[in-house]
Amino acid sequence: MPEGDSVFRLARRLDRQLVGSTVVRSDFRTPALATRDLSGREVLEHVTHGKHLLTRFSGLDGSPAATLHSHLRMDGSWSTLRPGKHLPRDIRPHVRLVLGLDDGRAVHGIRLHDLALVPTAREHDVVGHLGPDPLRDDWDPAEAVRRLGARPGTPLVSALLDQRAMAGLGNLWANELAFLTGVSPWTAVGEVDLPRLVDRAARMLRQSATVEGAYQVTTGSRATGDTHWVTGRQRQGCRRCRGPVSVSAEIPGDAANRRTWWCRSCQPGPGPEARVRAAVP
Repeated sequence: MPEGDSVFRLARRLDRQLVGSTVVRSDFRTPALATRDLSGREVLEHVTHGKHLLTRFSGLDGSPAATLHSHLRMDGSWSTLRPGKHLPRDIRPHVRLVLGLDDGRAVHGIRLHDLALVPTAREHDVVGHLGPDPLRDDWDPAEAVRRLGARPGTPLVSALLDQRAMAGLGNLWANELAFLTGVSPWTAVGEVDLPRLVDRAARMLRQSATVEGAYQVTTGSRATGDTHWVTGRQRQGCRRCRGPVSVSAEIPGDAANRRTWWCRSCQPGPGPEARVRAAVP
């Protein structure tokens, strides 16, 4: 699943491609929005909150500015094509949105999830449940600390995956942050130095999102196979101690318990038997 830094980078790419363009044709291919029309509106900007993308459009003929909300989940994407270009045939059935622009280009939203169109002034209706996001101007680290500590018995990785506590962290960051904290992924979050954890998480996410060549590199090394401490390293071993990396399978349908990698030597504490089954949005 794309993490907050992935969606932030997508938003910057879409800004470069689309801002200032006017929609001349819109085609929503999802029942809830099938009758909605964005024609005549200018693309103003793309902003993010955690893993959620917000595409803002200008007002039109007395109608207020509008925001298109979307979530990529595991398989969503956006594609902008020059005039005369077409999507591969096998992709076309998965298109959920087509925007024709005033310069002849076409924008396709592919396998988009949670599509909603709301007045820009009502964006909180679709993202108001989310916690503070380090990639936003309104980032509030103290509030992130408060929310993470509100349920002190929650396993660390599950707390980090809870977008209501701190938005933008996905499974990669949860695993790597547990390693860098030096504790088992299932250590109770209340036993961790939360201000230090939040500060580290924010710095790492911002670097990944904004620094060229640093995307999702947690070790400081860009060498192939050397970018993560434990995530995906069950064959190579722990990057620090070279001991074995253990893997715990995800619990299907439970977003709080994704596949987890950890080094038993470098990360003492409870094992996966301490998992708490609790769905996380």
